[in-house]
Amino acid sequence: MKTRTLASLLLLLGTSLGTACSHRRVGKGAIETAVEDTTLGAGDVFEIRVFGEEKLSGKYQVGPDGTIRFPFLGVVTVRGREADQVANDISAGLRDGQYLRDPHVSVFVVDSASRRISVLGAVAKPGTFSIAPGMTVVQGVSNAGGFTPLASKDDTVVTRRMNGKLERHRVRVSEITRGDAEDFLLRAGDIVFVPERVF
Repeated sequence: MKTRTLASLLLLLGTSLGTACSHRRVGKGAIETAVEDTTLGAGDVFEIRVFGEEKLSGKYQVGPDGTIRFPFLGVVTVRGREADQVANDISAGLRDGQYLRDPHVSVFVVDSASRRISVLGAVAKPGTFSIAPGMTVVQGVSNAGGFTPLASKDDTVVTRRMNGKLERHRVRVSEITRGDAEDFLLRAGDIVFVPERVF
């Protein structure tokens, strides 16, 4: 028990200290907003649907060079583009190349492999997970199997790099689950750490 307590104290101390970082508490009534990057990146999988053209519809994975190969159009650069922008690019290519008169193209992201978060500490299945648009701390912890019985939920910390500096945000999860505070919106690259309770 003493060994566990000492380890928990060290983890908590390491979480709360930092030289080149700021520490913010996300408490009651705090709303944390983040500008989401929803553009496509290498490894992402998405589905292209061309209305009435099943042979042109299918799933594609963004290559390391940020491109895909699409029928008729050849190499199409999609990295850094939103899904609707890719749909417009392909629609314009099919129309301008006179392959289709009035193409209707839709793009749906299936797996955002290029944007991931890490959930560590006192959770059932710590690891790295793909981030979905609008994912929050509560959802991230849920993806990691939920809190363990020893988890100190209200000491959950999100570490984020902003403009070259680390920011640490303390999230009081019990206030969120009671409906007393807004959930914390995650961004790609965030690290969610849940320490164990100190007895």
